[in-house]
Amino acid sequence: MPNVAGRRGFSVQQSELAGTVALVTGAGQGIGAAVTRALVDAGAVVAAADRNPGPLAVLADELSGRPDAHGPVHPYTLDVTDAAAVESTVDLIERQLGPVGILVNVAGILRVAPVVELGDQDWADTFAVNTTGVFHTSRAVGRRMAERGGGAIVTVGSNAAGVPRTGMAAYAASKAAATMFTRCLGLELGRSGVRCNIVSPGSTDTDMQRALWQDDAAAAERRVIDGDLAGYRTGIPLGRIARPADIAEAVAFLVSDRARHITMHDLYVDGGATLRA
Repeated sequence: MPNVAGRRGFSVQQSELAGTVALVTGAGQGIGAAVTRALVDAGAVVAAADRNPGPLAVLADELSGRPDAHGPVHPYTLDVTDAAAVESTVDLIERQLGPVGILVNVAGILRVAPVVELGDQDWADTFAVNTTGVFHTSRAVGRRMAERGGGAIVTVGSNAAGVPRTGMAAYAASKAAATMFTRCLGLELGRSGVRCNIVSPGSTDTDMQRALWQDDAAAAERRVIDGDLAGYRTGIPLGRIARPADIAEAVAFLVSDRARHITMHDLYVDGGATLRA
């Protein structure tokens, strides 16, 4: 099937993932919702999981009512910090939709504070979602993929995993752990035909990003693009902040057969902000 123009201006292969069951965590908003849209556009059957059922229902209604949607979306309420719930939900998804061929780990939280002021609970909560949650879902799905001899897992990390950020030690450390976990997983599952990669966004226009902005959004966005000397932070060479769809398109590539010989790779999608340090 020839490529056709996607509704966001990208080239979308409508049949590329036709019929493939994909599980996306943190699908209720931001990057997770954008990934769900991108996979639906490519024909996947998407199990959209989030611990907040409200946004999931809105997303499912939106995509179900779209005439240009090429795959269905099914909402599942899931807290990735609960290992038993992850196992039972993955089992339910496979019984209802079929074998999961794609897993995208997007669920994440951000707790901002200097290390000397960071509370124990904030540290624990950050790792519970951003790191242990990735372990729970990847273990449950990866085991099933390995038994079937194939599949693709993508963890949405962060460029903060490779470059220090003031006030973001818990977030950066949790994302660094999730990144190395995913690479180790790819090494272990490679002989079973399962590919495991990471997409590491920089500043992206999401609710999480906007929660960091204390004043006018336009001015705050400008500071992100220009950089912050006081915060030891470079700007964005491409001169724009990412949109969730930019991250989603990278994920859609890595789970597709176009990336069939790519595994254990960490793809930075940050407009050059880290200077690939």
